[in-house]
Amino acid sequence: MLINRRQFLGLTGAGALVATCYPQALLGQSLPSQPRQTTSTILSGMRALPEQKNRLLGYPINLATLSDEFFAWREKLLSVGLNQFAFNNVGNPYEHSHIPFNSHQFEKALIDRFGTVYGFSQDNVWGFLTNSGTDSNMHGMYMGRTLLKSQTGVMPKVYFTREAHYSMQILRDVLNLEWVEVGTHHDGSMDVDDLERQLTANADYPALVVATIGTTFKGSIDSIDGIQSKLRGRAAYLHLDAALFGGYLPHTPYAADLLYEITDQATGGKVKRYDSIAVSCHKFFGFPSPAGLFITDQRNFEAFQVQFGQIHDPEYILQVPGTITCSRDAVKPAEFYFFSTASAFQKQTEDAKAMLDNTAYLFKEMTNHYKHLSPVRTSERSNLVYFRKPSDAVVDRYSLAVMGLEIDRRRTPYAHVVVMPHVSREVLDQFLADLASKER
Repeated sequence: MLINRRQFLGLTGAGALVATCYPQALLGQSLPSQPRQTTSTILSGMRALPEQKNRLLGYPINLATLSDEFFAWREKLLSVGLNQFAFNNVGNPYEHSHIPFNSHQFEKALIDRFGTVYGFSQDNVWGFLTNSGTDSNMHGMYMGRTLLKSQTGVMPKVYFTREAHYSMQILRDVLNLEWVEVGTHHDGSMDVDDLERQLTANADYPALVVATIGTTFKGSIDSIDGIQSKLRGRAAYLHLDAALFGGYLPHTPYAADLLYEITDQATGGKVKRYDSIAVSCHKFFGFPSPAGLFITDQRNFEAFQVQFGQIHDPEYILQVPGTITCSRDAVKPAEFYFFSTASAFQKQTEDAKAMLDNTAYLFKEMTNHYKHLSPVRTSERSNLVYFRKPSDAVVDRYSLAVMGLEIDRRRTPYAHVVVMPHVSREVLDQFLADLASKER
């Protein structure tokens, strides 16, 4: 209902309040009396989902049911008020907050613990829990862009491959960065020789490089040390998107792959291998809500904080926060702290071994019995097997991801299985049996 000025002025008291504030007055229409589906119908449809979850094979989400210990930890957090009223993790978890209703202590502790897992020293680590892996990547790219621009006076160009997660294309647009596409090897990993060619062709610009540790579809790994060998003597920042592989590799014989720094055998000194890392919490770990780790070193953060403080005026919260997001979720860091305990790390080690063993089993069975589907596993570090697309029935039953790949100069539809902790040997056997029956 639209009213003119004369009608508005004629209203007084409660009538004026209703006319100006009630949603019907603004929308000019009545609100729906109820959802198109009743609440009970919606819940009834969701009730069947737990029975289907073990068949999700196409996407990197750990759907294993969480332990009783996790839910007991949730109850402990609830008992002190967390999730009963509005907590907020605004600001830097490594600094005192003017607002006491936060979980910064848990957030700092989990970053310190995971920082140790990735080889950061306790006196040179900074980070926080983000809303998602994409959010973590955004903070890494923004930090790299800010530092390189302040060091050189020139906006950097960002380098990544087409095998990188699609969010990189979104983020380079959001951050107004020019993308330099780097070629790949046959397995999907970055071709560092092509990176060198591209760096030479853009020598007047600093380089913000995003390396993918476990590409989305093929599960390939960009060489950190190979990339660094091409960045020597250049103004550069190297960020790792380790959304999935970064969760489990530290619990395998390949843990050294992701170490932030290593010892130079010739000098005995420490050599930094990258600048920041992003890891998703809802992928390997099975955290029941999208979240991400963002970890960098303290020196990077301090240099960034100086520049960040010039971009905005944070007097309102009495500190320069260092995060793009202002108000931040306080529940997620407190809950995810559970995944940084010694018992949780032990469980992650067991899950990582079972996951890679099951991947090896699937690849062997497909190689032996489904050679016509051309199954590929890029390396023993990968929990992905990709192959020519099977029947639509199999794709639908197991929620397989499908992409077109260039094979012999022709675009051919492929699918993949991502073996997560909820995927047992029995589920894989059923998948293989369905593959046989539906392919006839």
